[in-house]
Amino acid sequence: MSSASKSAGVVLSRRHATALRQLKSEVARREKVQQALKASERHYGALLGKSRQMQEQLRRLAHELLCAQEEERKRISRDLHDQVGQSLTAINVKLTTLNRAAKVNASSLKTQLAGTQRLLEKSMTVVHGFARDLRPPLLDDLGLTPALHSFVKDFTKRTNIPIHCTVSAAVERLEGDKLLVLYRVTQEALTNVAKHARANLVRVRIQKLGGDVLMEIHDNGKSFQVTRAFGLTKVTRLGLLGMRERVEMVGGSFSVESARGQGTTIRAQIPFRKVRRESAGAAFESVR
Repeated sequence: MSSASKSAGVVLSRRHATALRQLKSEVARREKVQQALKASERHYGALLGKSRQMQEQLRRLAHELLCAQEEERKRISRDLHDQVGQSLTAINVKLTTLNRAAKVNASSLKTQLAGTQRLLEKSMTVVHGFARDLRPPLLDDLGLTPALHSFVKDFTKRTNIPIHCTVSAAVERLEGDKLLVLYRVTQEALTNVAKHARANLVRVRIQKLGGDVLMEIHDNGKSFQVTRAFGLTKVTRLGLLGMRERVEMVGGSFSVESARGQGTTIRAQIPFRKVRRESAGAAFESVR
């Protein structure tokens, strides 16, 4: 074989080797691309599954909210009928009796008028209670401290559970929607204590720390499994979910700790940010 033939063979061999390496490299690249595509498919499949799961949870939660709303409407309707309606009916009967008594015996009018006035005052108290629960006027007119003062006083009167509440004066400069969140979270937390905790003392502390407002509500009642409580598919879990949603809607964070023998602590941390009004005065500290 001539040297020229040998050289051509070497060149051809080198070309074949280069082509083979390129082919192997291309095959490896395509395999990597295929693996990446499969991984991407699995990833997006998992995301799709999670999205569907979240949609199902949202549908279930929406159903629970509607049920809770209907139950609340039913309760308000029943209370209005049983308390206000019956009181107003009794007042009407009393007025009819007074009208007749005025024609027969004027001396008995004073006693009957006093009874009618008590019925009217009772009805007014019930109506004011409904108005306060729907939207506390003290919160808009005077601020968080007087609103909580009034709620805590009524709560203790109804439940016989003493509340030690401390609110720093600086908190009153918080934005109105955030003050409402603090009030509603306290309201819901104390309602849960009355329903489930069997506590005999609750401490509520709201203070400004740096750029945030920190709320802590601690009761010495029985504990519960926090994870399980948030995972329940019942209307009864909406109290915790509602508190968390309210806090997160204003950019805050919400947590619950509960341990046997140590009771339950609810914490909410809300950014202070914009200052909209001056301090309402000294901090409120009381035991009701």
